[in-house]
Amino acid sequence: MFNTSKTVKLTTAQALVKFLTKQMVMVDGKKLPIFAGMWAIFGHGNVAGIGEALFPARKELPTYRGHNEQTMAHSAIAFTKASNRRRMMAVTTSLGPGAINMVTAAAVAHVNRLPVLLLPGDIFANRRPDPVLQQIEDFNDGTVSVTDCFKPVSRYFDRIMRPEQLIPALNRTMVVLTDPVDCGPVTLAMCQDTQTEAYDYPLDFFAEKIWTIRRPRADAEELDQAIRTLSIAKKPVIIAGGGVLYSEASETLAAFAAKHGIPVVETQAGKSSLPFANELNMGGMGVSGTTASNNLCNEADVILAVGTRLQDFTTGSWSLFKNDKKKIIGLNTQNYDATKHRSLPLVADAKIGLEDLSLGLGKWVVPIAWTTRAKKERMDWIKIAEKYTKSSNVERPSDSQVIGAVQRALGSEAHVMSAAGGLPGEMHKLWQAGIPGSYHMEYGFSCMGYEIAGGLGIKMARPDANVVVMMGDGTYMMANSELATSVMLGHKLTIVLLDNRGFGCINRLQFATGSERFNNLFDYNTKQDVSPAIDFVMHAASMGAIAEKVSSLADLEAALVRSKKNTRTTMIVIDTDPMETTDAGGSWWEVAVPEVSTRPTVVAARKKYVKALKGQRIGS
Repeated sequence: MFNTSKTVKLTTAQALVKFLTKQMVMVDGKKLPIFAGMWAIFGHGNVAGIGEALFPARKELPTYRGHNEQTMAHSAIAFTKASNRRRMMAVTTSLGPGAINMVTAAAVAHVNRLPVLLLPGDIFANRRPDPVLQQIEDFNDGTVSVTDCFKPVSRYFDRIMRPEQLIPALNRTMVVLTDPVDCGPVTLAMCQDTQTEAYDYPLDFFAEKIWTIRRPRADAEELDQAIRTLSIAKKPVIIAGGGVLYSEASETLAAFAAKHGIPVVETQAGKSSLPFANELNMGGMGVSGTTASNNLCNEADVILAVGTRLQDFTTGSWSLFKNDKKKIIGLNTQNYDATKHRSLPLVADAKIGLEDLSLGLGKWVVPIAWTTRAKKERMDWIKIAEKYTKSSNVERPSDSQVIGAVQRALGSEAHVMSAAGGLPGEMHKLWQAGIPGSYHMEYGFSCMGYEIAGGLGIKMARPDANVVVMMGDGTYMMANSELATSVMLGHKLTIVLLDNRGFGCINRLQFATGSERFNNLFDYNTKQDVSPAIDFVMHAASMGAIAEKVSSLADLEAALVRSKKNTRTTMIVIDTDPMETTDAGGSWWEVAVPEVSTRPTVVAARKKYVKALKGQRIGS
């Protein structure tokens, strides 16, 4: 309860901003504001309310202007991911299109369990001027607003229609944002008239508060069950998911694996949990995994799944774990994830859970033959990977060869990131991460357009890092405007643009499922008179970036080395082959193929699909 004898009269928006500036967190022993800033695009739904409140608070809560509501929210999301969910950002927009543009970003945060505060403008609470500009009207429900679209993709949603509603709403907001179990996007829809209305807020509502990121400990019975299950395992594997990084448990995981001799495989979100050089790191798993990881997963009798959602790319659509006697231990802060597919739950923080497991296992070690086998599988994969990443004089190199060139030029300490398309699969197999958190992939929602904005968010969280954005021309065309923001803010990114003239990844999938190649690559379109010849160098330069195009892998490496001396965002463009891909490694992924078709290639693909389904285990 607050003391109401001492109050201060503020507008709702002013109270919101003042409250946010008083929320703190301890990071490495240093007290920091939990909100590192506010991303804002102003419109009539927020400029007079939140916009007015932000200006006098710009030192305590810096305001950053984006170019698109979705992408500036992506930057906020990437920031908190790169901060291991210790710090976060807020995002404000106007109502109507500005608000609904953020829904995709909200889904990215929701899927990836990443906290972000979304503050879209909303209609007038008093309804006197209805319908206002950009208002969506429901003929049967007067309470509906465009911001209702945020409800399915928010961990907590509230519509602020009176000034005093802000008090309980912000308390609930902070609880959700800082809870490792429930954290994700919070949406407070801010009615535009309410933003400007004044209220006598209790002074102690604005008292500084230091939030603690909870580390829940496992239930004793669940812990005992996990210890008993692991202690009789002959061929166990550990899946390192994103929760390992969020828990800052990389050193704990390395010690656990080494002590007990258990090989570690990595999801997209968990890659870089262990440095590539760790001899028990088998690399990526599943659809885009290494042969080392997938061969071991096929035989594993116990799978310790740490901080992972067990999505289909991780499990090979549940065809990967072929041992019928296998057991899965779900070590996760969220019971929903810990119990997937009949896993034995171990609901706990990843770091604490691994420490308690190790203590309970004592001196137990897996049979030496399994550990030795794992190390051999790893070395065999490294030799295979080198064949795909080595340099050549080919006119249009593959994605894997470009990855190799970037690795050689910039080293394993570069912070590399990407999102949807073909690159995530190649990078999951082939990139050799050297530092925990230096591999940043948005593959939970697989959102095209995340890359440049996400790279900016990483750079803001880790200003000393060499942030390398790898992306295709298709996703660049979807969302490139935050390149200008990176220049404007002075946050240098290195962007490697692989131009395969369209959507190469889906073109390959289209072909693999028996369909005719069309509508993905410019050169295979059925309705066009001219194939676009886009000058990406000129486009990037027009937004203030240093840009050049290279014609070979050797030139790419040289350009990357030169880029280290540049002081602003640099983009290097290279033409690539849309069909070449790393066919080694990987596992089956379920993509439904038509049951009937006039095309013989589709009929043949359907037969392969039906046969593959027989190897799929049905989860629950």
